[in-house]
Amino acid sequence: MRGSVIFQPNRALGFVSNHVPAYVRYVEKRNENVITTCVGKSFHVYGANSFRLIRVGGLHPEPISCLAADGFLTYVACGNVIYGWRSSTELRKVYRGHERSVHLLLPFGKHLISIDESSLLKIWFVGTEEVYLEIPFKNESFEISALMHPASYKNKILLGSAQGDLQLWNIKNATLIHTFKNLGSKVAILEQAPAIDVAAIGLQDGKIILLNLKFEEVIMQLSQDWGPVTGITFRTDGHPIMASSSTNGQVTFWNLEDQVILSTLLAHDESITTLKCFANEPLLLTTSPDNSMKLWIFDLPDGGARLLRIREGHGAPPTCIRYHGSSGQNILSSGEDSSLRIFSTISETLNKSLGKASYNRKASKKHRSKDGEDPFRMPPISFFTSELTRDKEWDSIAAAHSGLVQVTTWSFDKCRMGELKLVPERFQNKNRTDFGVSVTALNLSHCGNFVTIGYSSGHLERFNIQSGIHRASYGHPAAHDAMAVRGISIDNLNQFVVSGGAEGKLKWWHFKPTGNKPIYTQQLEEPIAMFCTHRESAMIAIALEDFSVFVVDADSRAVVRRFLGHRGPITDACFSPDSRWLLTASRDCTIKIWDIPSAYLVDHFRMPQICTSLAMSPTGDFLATSYVDSRGIYLWANKTLFTHVSMKAIKPDSEAPLMDLPATINDENTAVLLDDTVMDVDNLEEAMDEINMSYESPPQLSQELITMSNLAASRWQNLLNLDIIKKRNRPRQAPQKPKSAPFFLPTVSGLDFQFDLNADSNQKTDESSKIFQPTQIEHLTSFGKLLKESLAVGDESFAKPIEHLTKLGPSMIDYEIRNLSPLDGGNGSISIMTGFLRMVIVMLESKHAFELAQSWLSVFLKSHGRTVVDNENLRELLDELEVAQAKGWKLLEDRLLYGMGVVSSLRNFNA
Repeated sequence: MRGSVIFQPNRALGFVSNHVPAYVRYVEKRNENVITTCVGKSFHVYGANSFRLIRVGGLHPEPISCLAADGFLTYVACGNVIYGWRSSTELRKVYRGHERSVHLLLPFGKHLISIDESSLLKIWFVGTEEVYLEIPFKNESFEISALMHPASYKNKILLGSAQGDLQLWNIKNATLIHTFKNLGSKVAILEQAPAIDVAAIGLQDGKIILLNLKFEEVIMQLSQDWGPVTGITFRTDGHPIMASSSTNGQVTFWNLEDQVILSTLLAHDESITTLKCFANEPLLLTTSPDNSMKLWIFDLPDGGARLLRIREGHGAPPTCIRYHGSSGQNILSSGEDSSLRIFSTISETLNKSLGKASYNRKASKKHRSKDGEDPFRMPPISFFTSELTRDKEWDSIAAAHSGLVQVTTWSFDKCRMGELKLVPERFQNKNRTDFGVSVTALNLSHCGNFVTIGYSSGHLERFNIQSGIHRASYGHPAAHDAMAVRGISIDNLNQFVVSGGAEGKLKWWHFKPTGNKPIYTQQLEEPIAMFCTHRESAMIAIALEDFSVFVVDADSRAVVRRFLGHRGPITDACFSPDSRWLLTASRDCTIKIWDIPSAYLVDHFRMPQICTSLAMSPTGDFLATSYVDSRGIYLWANKTLFTHVSMKAIKPDSEAPLMDLPATINDENTAVLLDDTVMDVDNLEEAMDEINMSYESPPQLSQELITMSNLAASRWQNLLNLDIIKKRNRPRQAPQKPKSAPFFLPTVSGLDFQFDLNADSNQKTDESSKIFQPTQIEHLTSFGKLLKESLAVGDESFAKPIEHLTKLGPSMIDYEIRNLSPLDGGNGSISIMTGFLRMVIVMLESKHAFELAQSWLSVFLKSHGRTVVDNENLRELLDELEVAQAKGWKLLEDRLLYGMGVVSSLRNFNA
């Protein structure tokens, strides 16, 4: 078995950009700038007008190292191979020849220039994938770090090195034209200025030099004091402004006429990798490894930039993810960057940010350190709880921060952090003696009014989340004696609170405490690690420190299940919406699915990284997971909702199959690269099916069993009552004659509309006469003709008549059977009626389509009972028909009686 039985990879959410610079180009057909960003092994294509995701590129075997594009192809360097994509999904070209990883690309007309880490420069013919020219460099003397094509310089490129040298090359004849004076620092950026012959050079030491290439004259030299230059760009909309970026996320705008700083902008939390002004527009694009992409517009009175559009995800790996609401469309996620975000499973344009946790939000906007750090930022959110009941009225999310005693509140409806910070009086600074206490568990009541908080000191407190007023304390002096509270559960009706401590005790408390003692205490075998609650079924999944999981019924206070199988600490757990499955994730990199009614492990799979959090959709269609060192949220589709999945018990200690994480999109047209080959997803699925040897059930499993057809019940149940149904459905107005097809286009009766192409086969004409001469006198229906043909050729299976009758609707079946008799105006004959009875006998003896044979026989006897009695040939077949009918019914009756007996015996045993 490969992969998971229940879940299949769907897609990844929350990826926007990384450390690879984005590429921007203008597309005339779309009348907008198109932005290509890298997201690991794939790339995204966005439209600048709305930041809408246009396309997602194919999946590469290794992480992408650089991007470039021209009017025809998008070039992606992955290791030492360069791929050329058309429309981001169709792989057209593959360029192989580099021995080291490629880190610089430059489309150059009909050529492509690539430079690898060994400073080997290759020039490719784009169409033929052949190498036009190779220029090797030595890293010791000239390690290429930047590349540019000077405007109006035909067949010329400018190379910058890590040693600080600049060289101008003619790539047509591979000649070095000029070597410029050493600049004293590594050349990080080369950018063409709006003026001819002028290039902007950004250095590692923070200097920016505007150099006239024609005369090798330094026009202007500027310096930024906050780190290396990571990007340079110029406004081309009539303003002499140059923008430069640095590693601390800051953008500086320079007035080139006065050579002074016009303004500064803190654009990102990390280094800026892409800085690009759109041509003839007051717009600036920035991207950063903090997983964000921003578009700024220059419309402020002082000439500064204002944020216009943003597309972002978590800047650090998520710590906790949970579905919010009953629709299953929104996922709440907290990250190590202290942020809380909303991810939509419908469209990523609906993603929202609730901001970053801050001790003082107003002060954090004004006071920022030089390196971009926020001194008021709170530690990351370790876990949170949310409810939808009072979402429109007050804060509906309570979050705990690692190492803090404060609990912050957040509003899902207003998409912002609340004003409250819940701290009990005993832990406030004026009364606090133990500064090592922190929040270890919390739970929001189903009514949305109260949040119950557990602390590492063993205290258990309840607050009103609307006002922040302390309402109750459980236990005295603490709910759990000097041991951390590891889990809290509250029932739907606010009747009792269940708490679990590190000492291994479960305690039941009245929601409104009447004393200092719990109403019930249960001692478990090992210390409790965490809780997971399914309120509708009152079940609590308790993970212990010995890697086992207990399922406790909160109403009966009994342990109903115990699951063993994980080999590492359990990081998270969740129930399926119907409470049938329990899903657990562990530090052994496995996710296991336990079937609670049968107490068996029914599915498990292993991932490359440790799963830190998981959540099942309220509708049961997706499983959301997050992993260590990954900034995305991964969705897995539940296969049991759209196909039949046969599940069987798995040994808990068996080895789990390894699965890959989902890609950023699950598209049928997306190509997948495996071992430098291209395989279409459809062919890949066929290959996987061959490997898995998927089983398809035959039409009939065994001759010893009664087999029903797969037709809908309405196709055969209503045959005997067809007259009553027609009478009830009789229209009030007289039916109008429909517009029929021309007389020369006859049709075939049935559920599917089709023309009778063989309608003139029964009529022949003489070549010298135009008078039609019919070849047969009988006027049989289509079904009658098939019966007569089967009798003539000796077909004992009657396959064609059965197949024809199966495709008809109830009215046509009744019509065909009624027209088998030559009496009462029928078009049939006694031999055709004999053939019909033979066909029914064959169906009964084969035990296939048993219900169809019964219904067709009932219609036949109802319509032609008198004819059968009067005719001796038909009457003799009744004995044979009775024997076949009795055998089939006896077998069916025995099976039914046996099943009823077993059910009755089990019912009496349980009683």
